[in-house]
Amino acid sequence: RGTFVEQAIAIGVEGLPIIALILFLIGIVSSLQSAAQLRKFGADIFVADLLGIGITRELGPLMTAIIVSGRSGSAIAAEVATMKFTEELDALRTMALDPLRFVAVPKLWAMITCVPMLTVMANLVAILGGLVVGVVFIGIPPLAFANQIADALVLKDVVTGLVKSVSFAWIITIIGVFRGLEFTGGADGVGRATTSSVVTSIFGIIVLDSFWGIVFYLR
Repeated sequence: RGTFVEQAIAIGVEGLPIIALILFLIGIVSSLQSAAQLRKFGADIFVADLLGIGITRELGPLMTAIIVSGRSGSAIAAEVATMKFTEELDALRTMALDPLRFVAVPKLWAMITCVPMLTVMANLVAILGGLVVGVVFIGIPPLAFANQIADALVLKDVVTGLVKSVSFAWIITIIGVFRGLEFTGGADGVGRATTSSVVTSIFGIIVLDSFWGIVFYLR
């Protein structure tokens, strides 16, 4: 239990500030870009629709997963590679203990628990960033902006993002552990395992995101 709590704090609590900051800025930029085009047609209010749907379906879960993979996925790969280098994994096997049970499982459960929560927070913060743009730069009343998002969003949009976030959590953890176990060499090998983990995770996240997009929205 202690290991799970430690991992959850490292992945979730400590990762929240950077995720919140980046998604807040993404919400601002997305709203500004949308407003620049919609203003030509006198449809400024639809900035809220584009922001709400785009964040909850795609940008929220996707950006959260990419940040978590660069921050926590790399740490998992480095930790497992270091444990292999120092022969801690061999010591566990010698004691008839499964290394994956003690090393990978707590990280996996912490990731599955925290990434969806981080995604929800990221969605809210990004929408808040869009709200700031809508009120300050576009002149949309806050209540009208909030009502427009509420009307545009459906349960499917939110559920899609959460399903994606859970699958991203799986792939980040599995790839991080796998790359760590593939470690060979010395200190440079730890660096290679970490880099490989991040690159492979981001590639896997984007491929998986494309798959879910086809499953949920292909007509």
